[in-house]
Amino acid sequence: MSSDNHDAIKLAPLGQDTQYVCHYDPSQLFSIERANNWQKLGYDKAPFRGFDLWNAYELSWLDPKGKPQVAIAEFRIPCDSSHIVESKSFKLYLNSFNLTRFDSMDQVQQHLVEDLSTAFGGPVTVAIQTLDATGIIEPLKGESLDQLDVEIEHYQPAPQLLSSGDGDPVDEQLYSHLLKSNCPVTGQPDWASIQIEYRGQPIDRKGLLKYLISYREHGDFHEQCVEQIFLDIYQRCQPEQLSVYARYVRRGGLDINPYRSTEAFSPDNIRLLRQ
Repeated sequence: MSSDNHDAIKLAPLGQDTQYVCHYDPSQLFSIERANNWQKLGYDKAPFRGFDLWNAYELSWLDPKGKPQVAIAEFRIPCDSSHIVESKSFKLYLNSFNLTRFDSMDQVQQHLVEDLSTAFGGPVTVAIQTLDATGIIEPLKGESLDQLDVEIEHYQPAPQLLSSGDGDPVDEQLYSHLLKSNCPVTGQPDWASIQIEYRGQPIDRKGLLKYLISYREHGDFHEQCVEQIFLDIYQRCQPEQLSVYARYVRRGGLDINPYRSTEAFSPDNIRLLRQ
């Protein structure tokens, strides 16, 4: 993380005493310049596509008669947006809708699109659904790495653990529920499940699991962690195709689920059991 970002984070509402606002206030959103880790590795442009998928489970506002409305909202932020938004400020912003009257759900959506696109510095798409909509809870696809018998020595990112072998290219979907990192501001744990899909020389599974576990004491934002995982696998194992999709456990009614891929593909917004 750059020194500029460290300075910016000191001003963020996360970890500070906060005055909760319940009337619409887009100024609550606190933007932080997105850390482009791919530039540090010598790429002229990002070697991936993707987005950050946020889900809000506590969205509420008032209709024109003052009657509360409740909903769930999905936000998709392009990975090449200029900024990310600090998560507590996002919650404070959503909380500011609670005692504000809007003519319709469409008006709420319009405000969300405009405010968030400005804060993230890129076009944000917003989908709102009522609580009567059918939810989706299902497991990640592929084979689990979590039953492998490994000895762990690293609890900070150790990309040297990654390697691929010889042999015919394979198409694999692998996942683990053992990803954990820490909030860079408060030190609170961020728990996640992660799915890795690739085509190329077989990746050493034990090394991959040990690498994922090595994030356990690492402090960084969800987006940066997933981006670094993608870049390390991409550089060390050189797959022909690669996608990395993390589903983080929600906190304060929000979950953040970054997706990075060499392909122009958009995965389903599934919910895992912990979400």
